[in-house]
Amino acid sequence: MSVASSPIRYPDTSSPHVMRVRAWWLIGLNVLMPGSAQALAGNRRLGRLGLRSTLAGWLVVVLAVLLALVARDFFSTLAVNFFVLLVVQIALVYYCILWIVLTLDTLRLVKFVRVDTGTRPWVALISIVLLVVTSGAAAWGASTAGALNAGLSGLSGMGSILDLANTGPSEPSIDGQYNILVLGGDSGPDRDGLRTDTVQVVSVNAETGQATIVGMPRDLHNAPWVDGSPMWSVYPNGYTEADADYCAEFACLNTIYTDVELNHPDLYPDAAAQGSSPGIEAVRDAVEGITGLTIPYYAIIDMQGAVDLIDALGGVDINVSERIAIAEPGTAPENVSEWIEVGGQHMDGYTAIMYARSRWDNTDYTRMQRQQQLQEALLQQMNPANVVAKFSDIVGAGTQMVHTNIPRSMFAYFVTLAAKTKELPIVHIELTPESDTIPTDPLYPDFPAIQAYIAAVLHPLPTPTPT
Repeated sequence: MSVASSPIRYPDTSSPHVMRVRAWWLIGLNVLMPGSAQALAGNRRLGRLGLRSTLAGWLVVVLAVLLALVARDFFSTLAVNFFVLLVVQIALVYYCILWIVLTLDTLRLVKFVRVDTGTRPWVALISIVLLVVTSGAAAWGASTAGALNAGLSGLSGMGSILDLANTGPSEPSIDGQYNILVLGGDSGPDRDGLRTDTVQVVSVNAETGQATIVGMPRDLHNAPWVDGSPMWSVYPNGYTEADADYCAEFACLNTIYTDVELNHPDLYPDAAAQGSSPGIEAVRDAVEGITGLTIPYYAIIDMQGAVDLIDALGGVDINVSERIAIAEPGTAPENVSEWIEVGGQHMDGYTAIMYARSRWDNTDYTRMQRQQQLQEALLQQMNPANVVAKFSDIVGAGTQMVHTNIPRSMFAYFVTLAAKTKELPIVHIELTPESDTIPTDPLYPDFPAIQAYIAAVLHPLPTPTPT
């Protein structure tokens, strides 16, 4: 067939049937292979640009899928690298604009006035829908890449292009474990500073992903400092009620942060430069002294941010074993206006946090158990469907919720490790009188026994082989 007789480039404009069929062909080609409509019926230069861009895009997608299947660690490294995400964001903005230009040009090539009147509305409607789907998907992808980049940078800095060389951990584990201090911040207008009512160490095995959570009650007394801590100069006997004004019978360990931030920030002059704060460093020195663990990382969690994260995930499912009042301690039952009832409950962020924090008619130790229950429920709720559907909201909530010193170069490795963690039951060590494993009197804790028990859990002796 000669070029002059081509029904795509040189159609019989007097035939409504030819123009109708040609219109559907052009729209279909524009979607399946953007640029091909222009190459066949319009500006060939624009067509070549569109085709090359399309082929390049498909090549990148295929390579990404292959990497995700055969080199997951390297793929994870790429997925959190600042410069890779920036390039992806720019590329998706480019494709969004390109699809808009190509679709509008395709509609011009259709020659609406030559298409029969019954077909015109359908051609226009479907073209607009396809334009929204293609360019909208690219715009959403660009927004998502930007949100992830901003979120990761907000958590732990920009990172480096050199991170691409690291497909494993960029920093070594300590005795085969990655130890993270997790603090739940509880600040407010009625409080003098921030109280770290949640103090935990999350220790993750570098090979298996097995997570062990060591929970410490807020009223734990006499915390010793790790060797070399500047806190020894202020509290040479540890953090005791006799020496520390902020330490009281029912609140001691959780007051270290406030005490140091307000009264002794000079003890940690380099904390801010290292992405930390004097209060965090002091709590870390105490927790290392309590547990006998070296803890290089911390994450401080803001309660309002946790509410936003749970809401972003669409809520969380928790099996409630005991009726809980959302009320101040001492409130008479008849004056309680909100209850969390026994049984399986789907909770929004506010309800879930109140469930974890309520002190009405219960102890700090049952509170700790509910906090652990919420943590495990959140881990299960973080599934791919939830994360993808509400990615920007989740990243935004995470940025507000968490401040950490975990280097960005470690994020990819920790993502891979978290997938293993999710498949294993979490081991809990509670330093409370009600603990099933190591009952602890918070007023007179036996720190050598605590450290020996934690070490035995994290590094169990091999089972002897029967002879």
